[in-house]
Amino acid sequence: MARDILIAPSILAADFADFGREVRAVEVEGADWIHIDVMDGHFVPNLTFGPPMVKALRPHVTTFMDVHLMIAPVDPMIEAFAEAGADLLTAHLEAGPHPHRTLQAIRAAGMKAGLAVNPGTAVDAAAPLLDLCDLVCVMTVNPGFGGQTFIDSQLGQIARLREMIGDRPIRIEVDGGIDARTAPAVVSAGADVLVAGSAVFRGGTADEPAAYGANIRDLRKAATL
Repeated sequence: MARDILIAPSILAADFADFGREVRAVEVEGADWIHIDVMDGHFVPNLTFGPPMVKALRPHVTTFMDVHLMIAPVDPMIEAFAEAGADLLTAHLEAGPHPHRTLQAIRAAGMKAGLAVNPGTAVDAAAPLLDLCDLVCVMTVNPGFGGQTFIDSQLGQIARLREMIGDRPIRIEVDGGIDARTAPAVVSAGADVLVAGSAVFRGGTADEPAAYGANIRDLRKAATL
């Protein structure tokens, strides 16, 4: 099945003092989605954004707001992120004992539902949940920090997940260490949404965003060769 490749810049690598203009700039330069990493300092060893930040960014995002929750528990926060304007909400398989219920609740709140799987979890564990998923995110680093090195062994996980999904309209997202070097391998394995932080935002600013466009084009070219 032919798959279009989407580039989802992670604002974790953008200028924290200028998020609105950074989002607008990277969209103009060719971003398909905007990826927002929410971390709680508990499920992962870092603390980033909450629903108020997502709500503040919503007017600036004209493409698609991809919100990745690296938090536990997830369920009490679902309505808040729905009200903030998330288009897709991704929860971690490892974040709680009832991921099936979590995915149901995300869908019931009017959002697309994503499921993320850490490097230490076999993607086969997601098999019973796939029919509730619009997207499965394979973490290609251990979650919690940007700028980490890609874990090559996750390529097998991506390929296994693509086999499990078959012809179902479920996207495979990869998050962590994605750049022009690793993009061809993850796409070949079966991914179609590439989350990239420093590989997109490197070298540019909201005032001079041409580098963002060049980086996105390089990433897209590498992913489609």
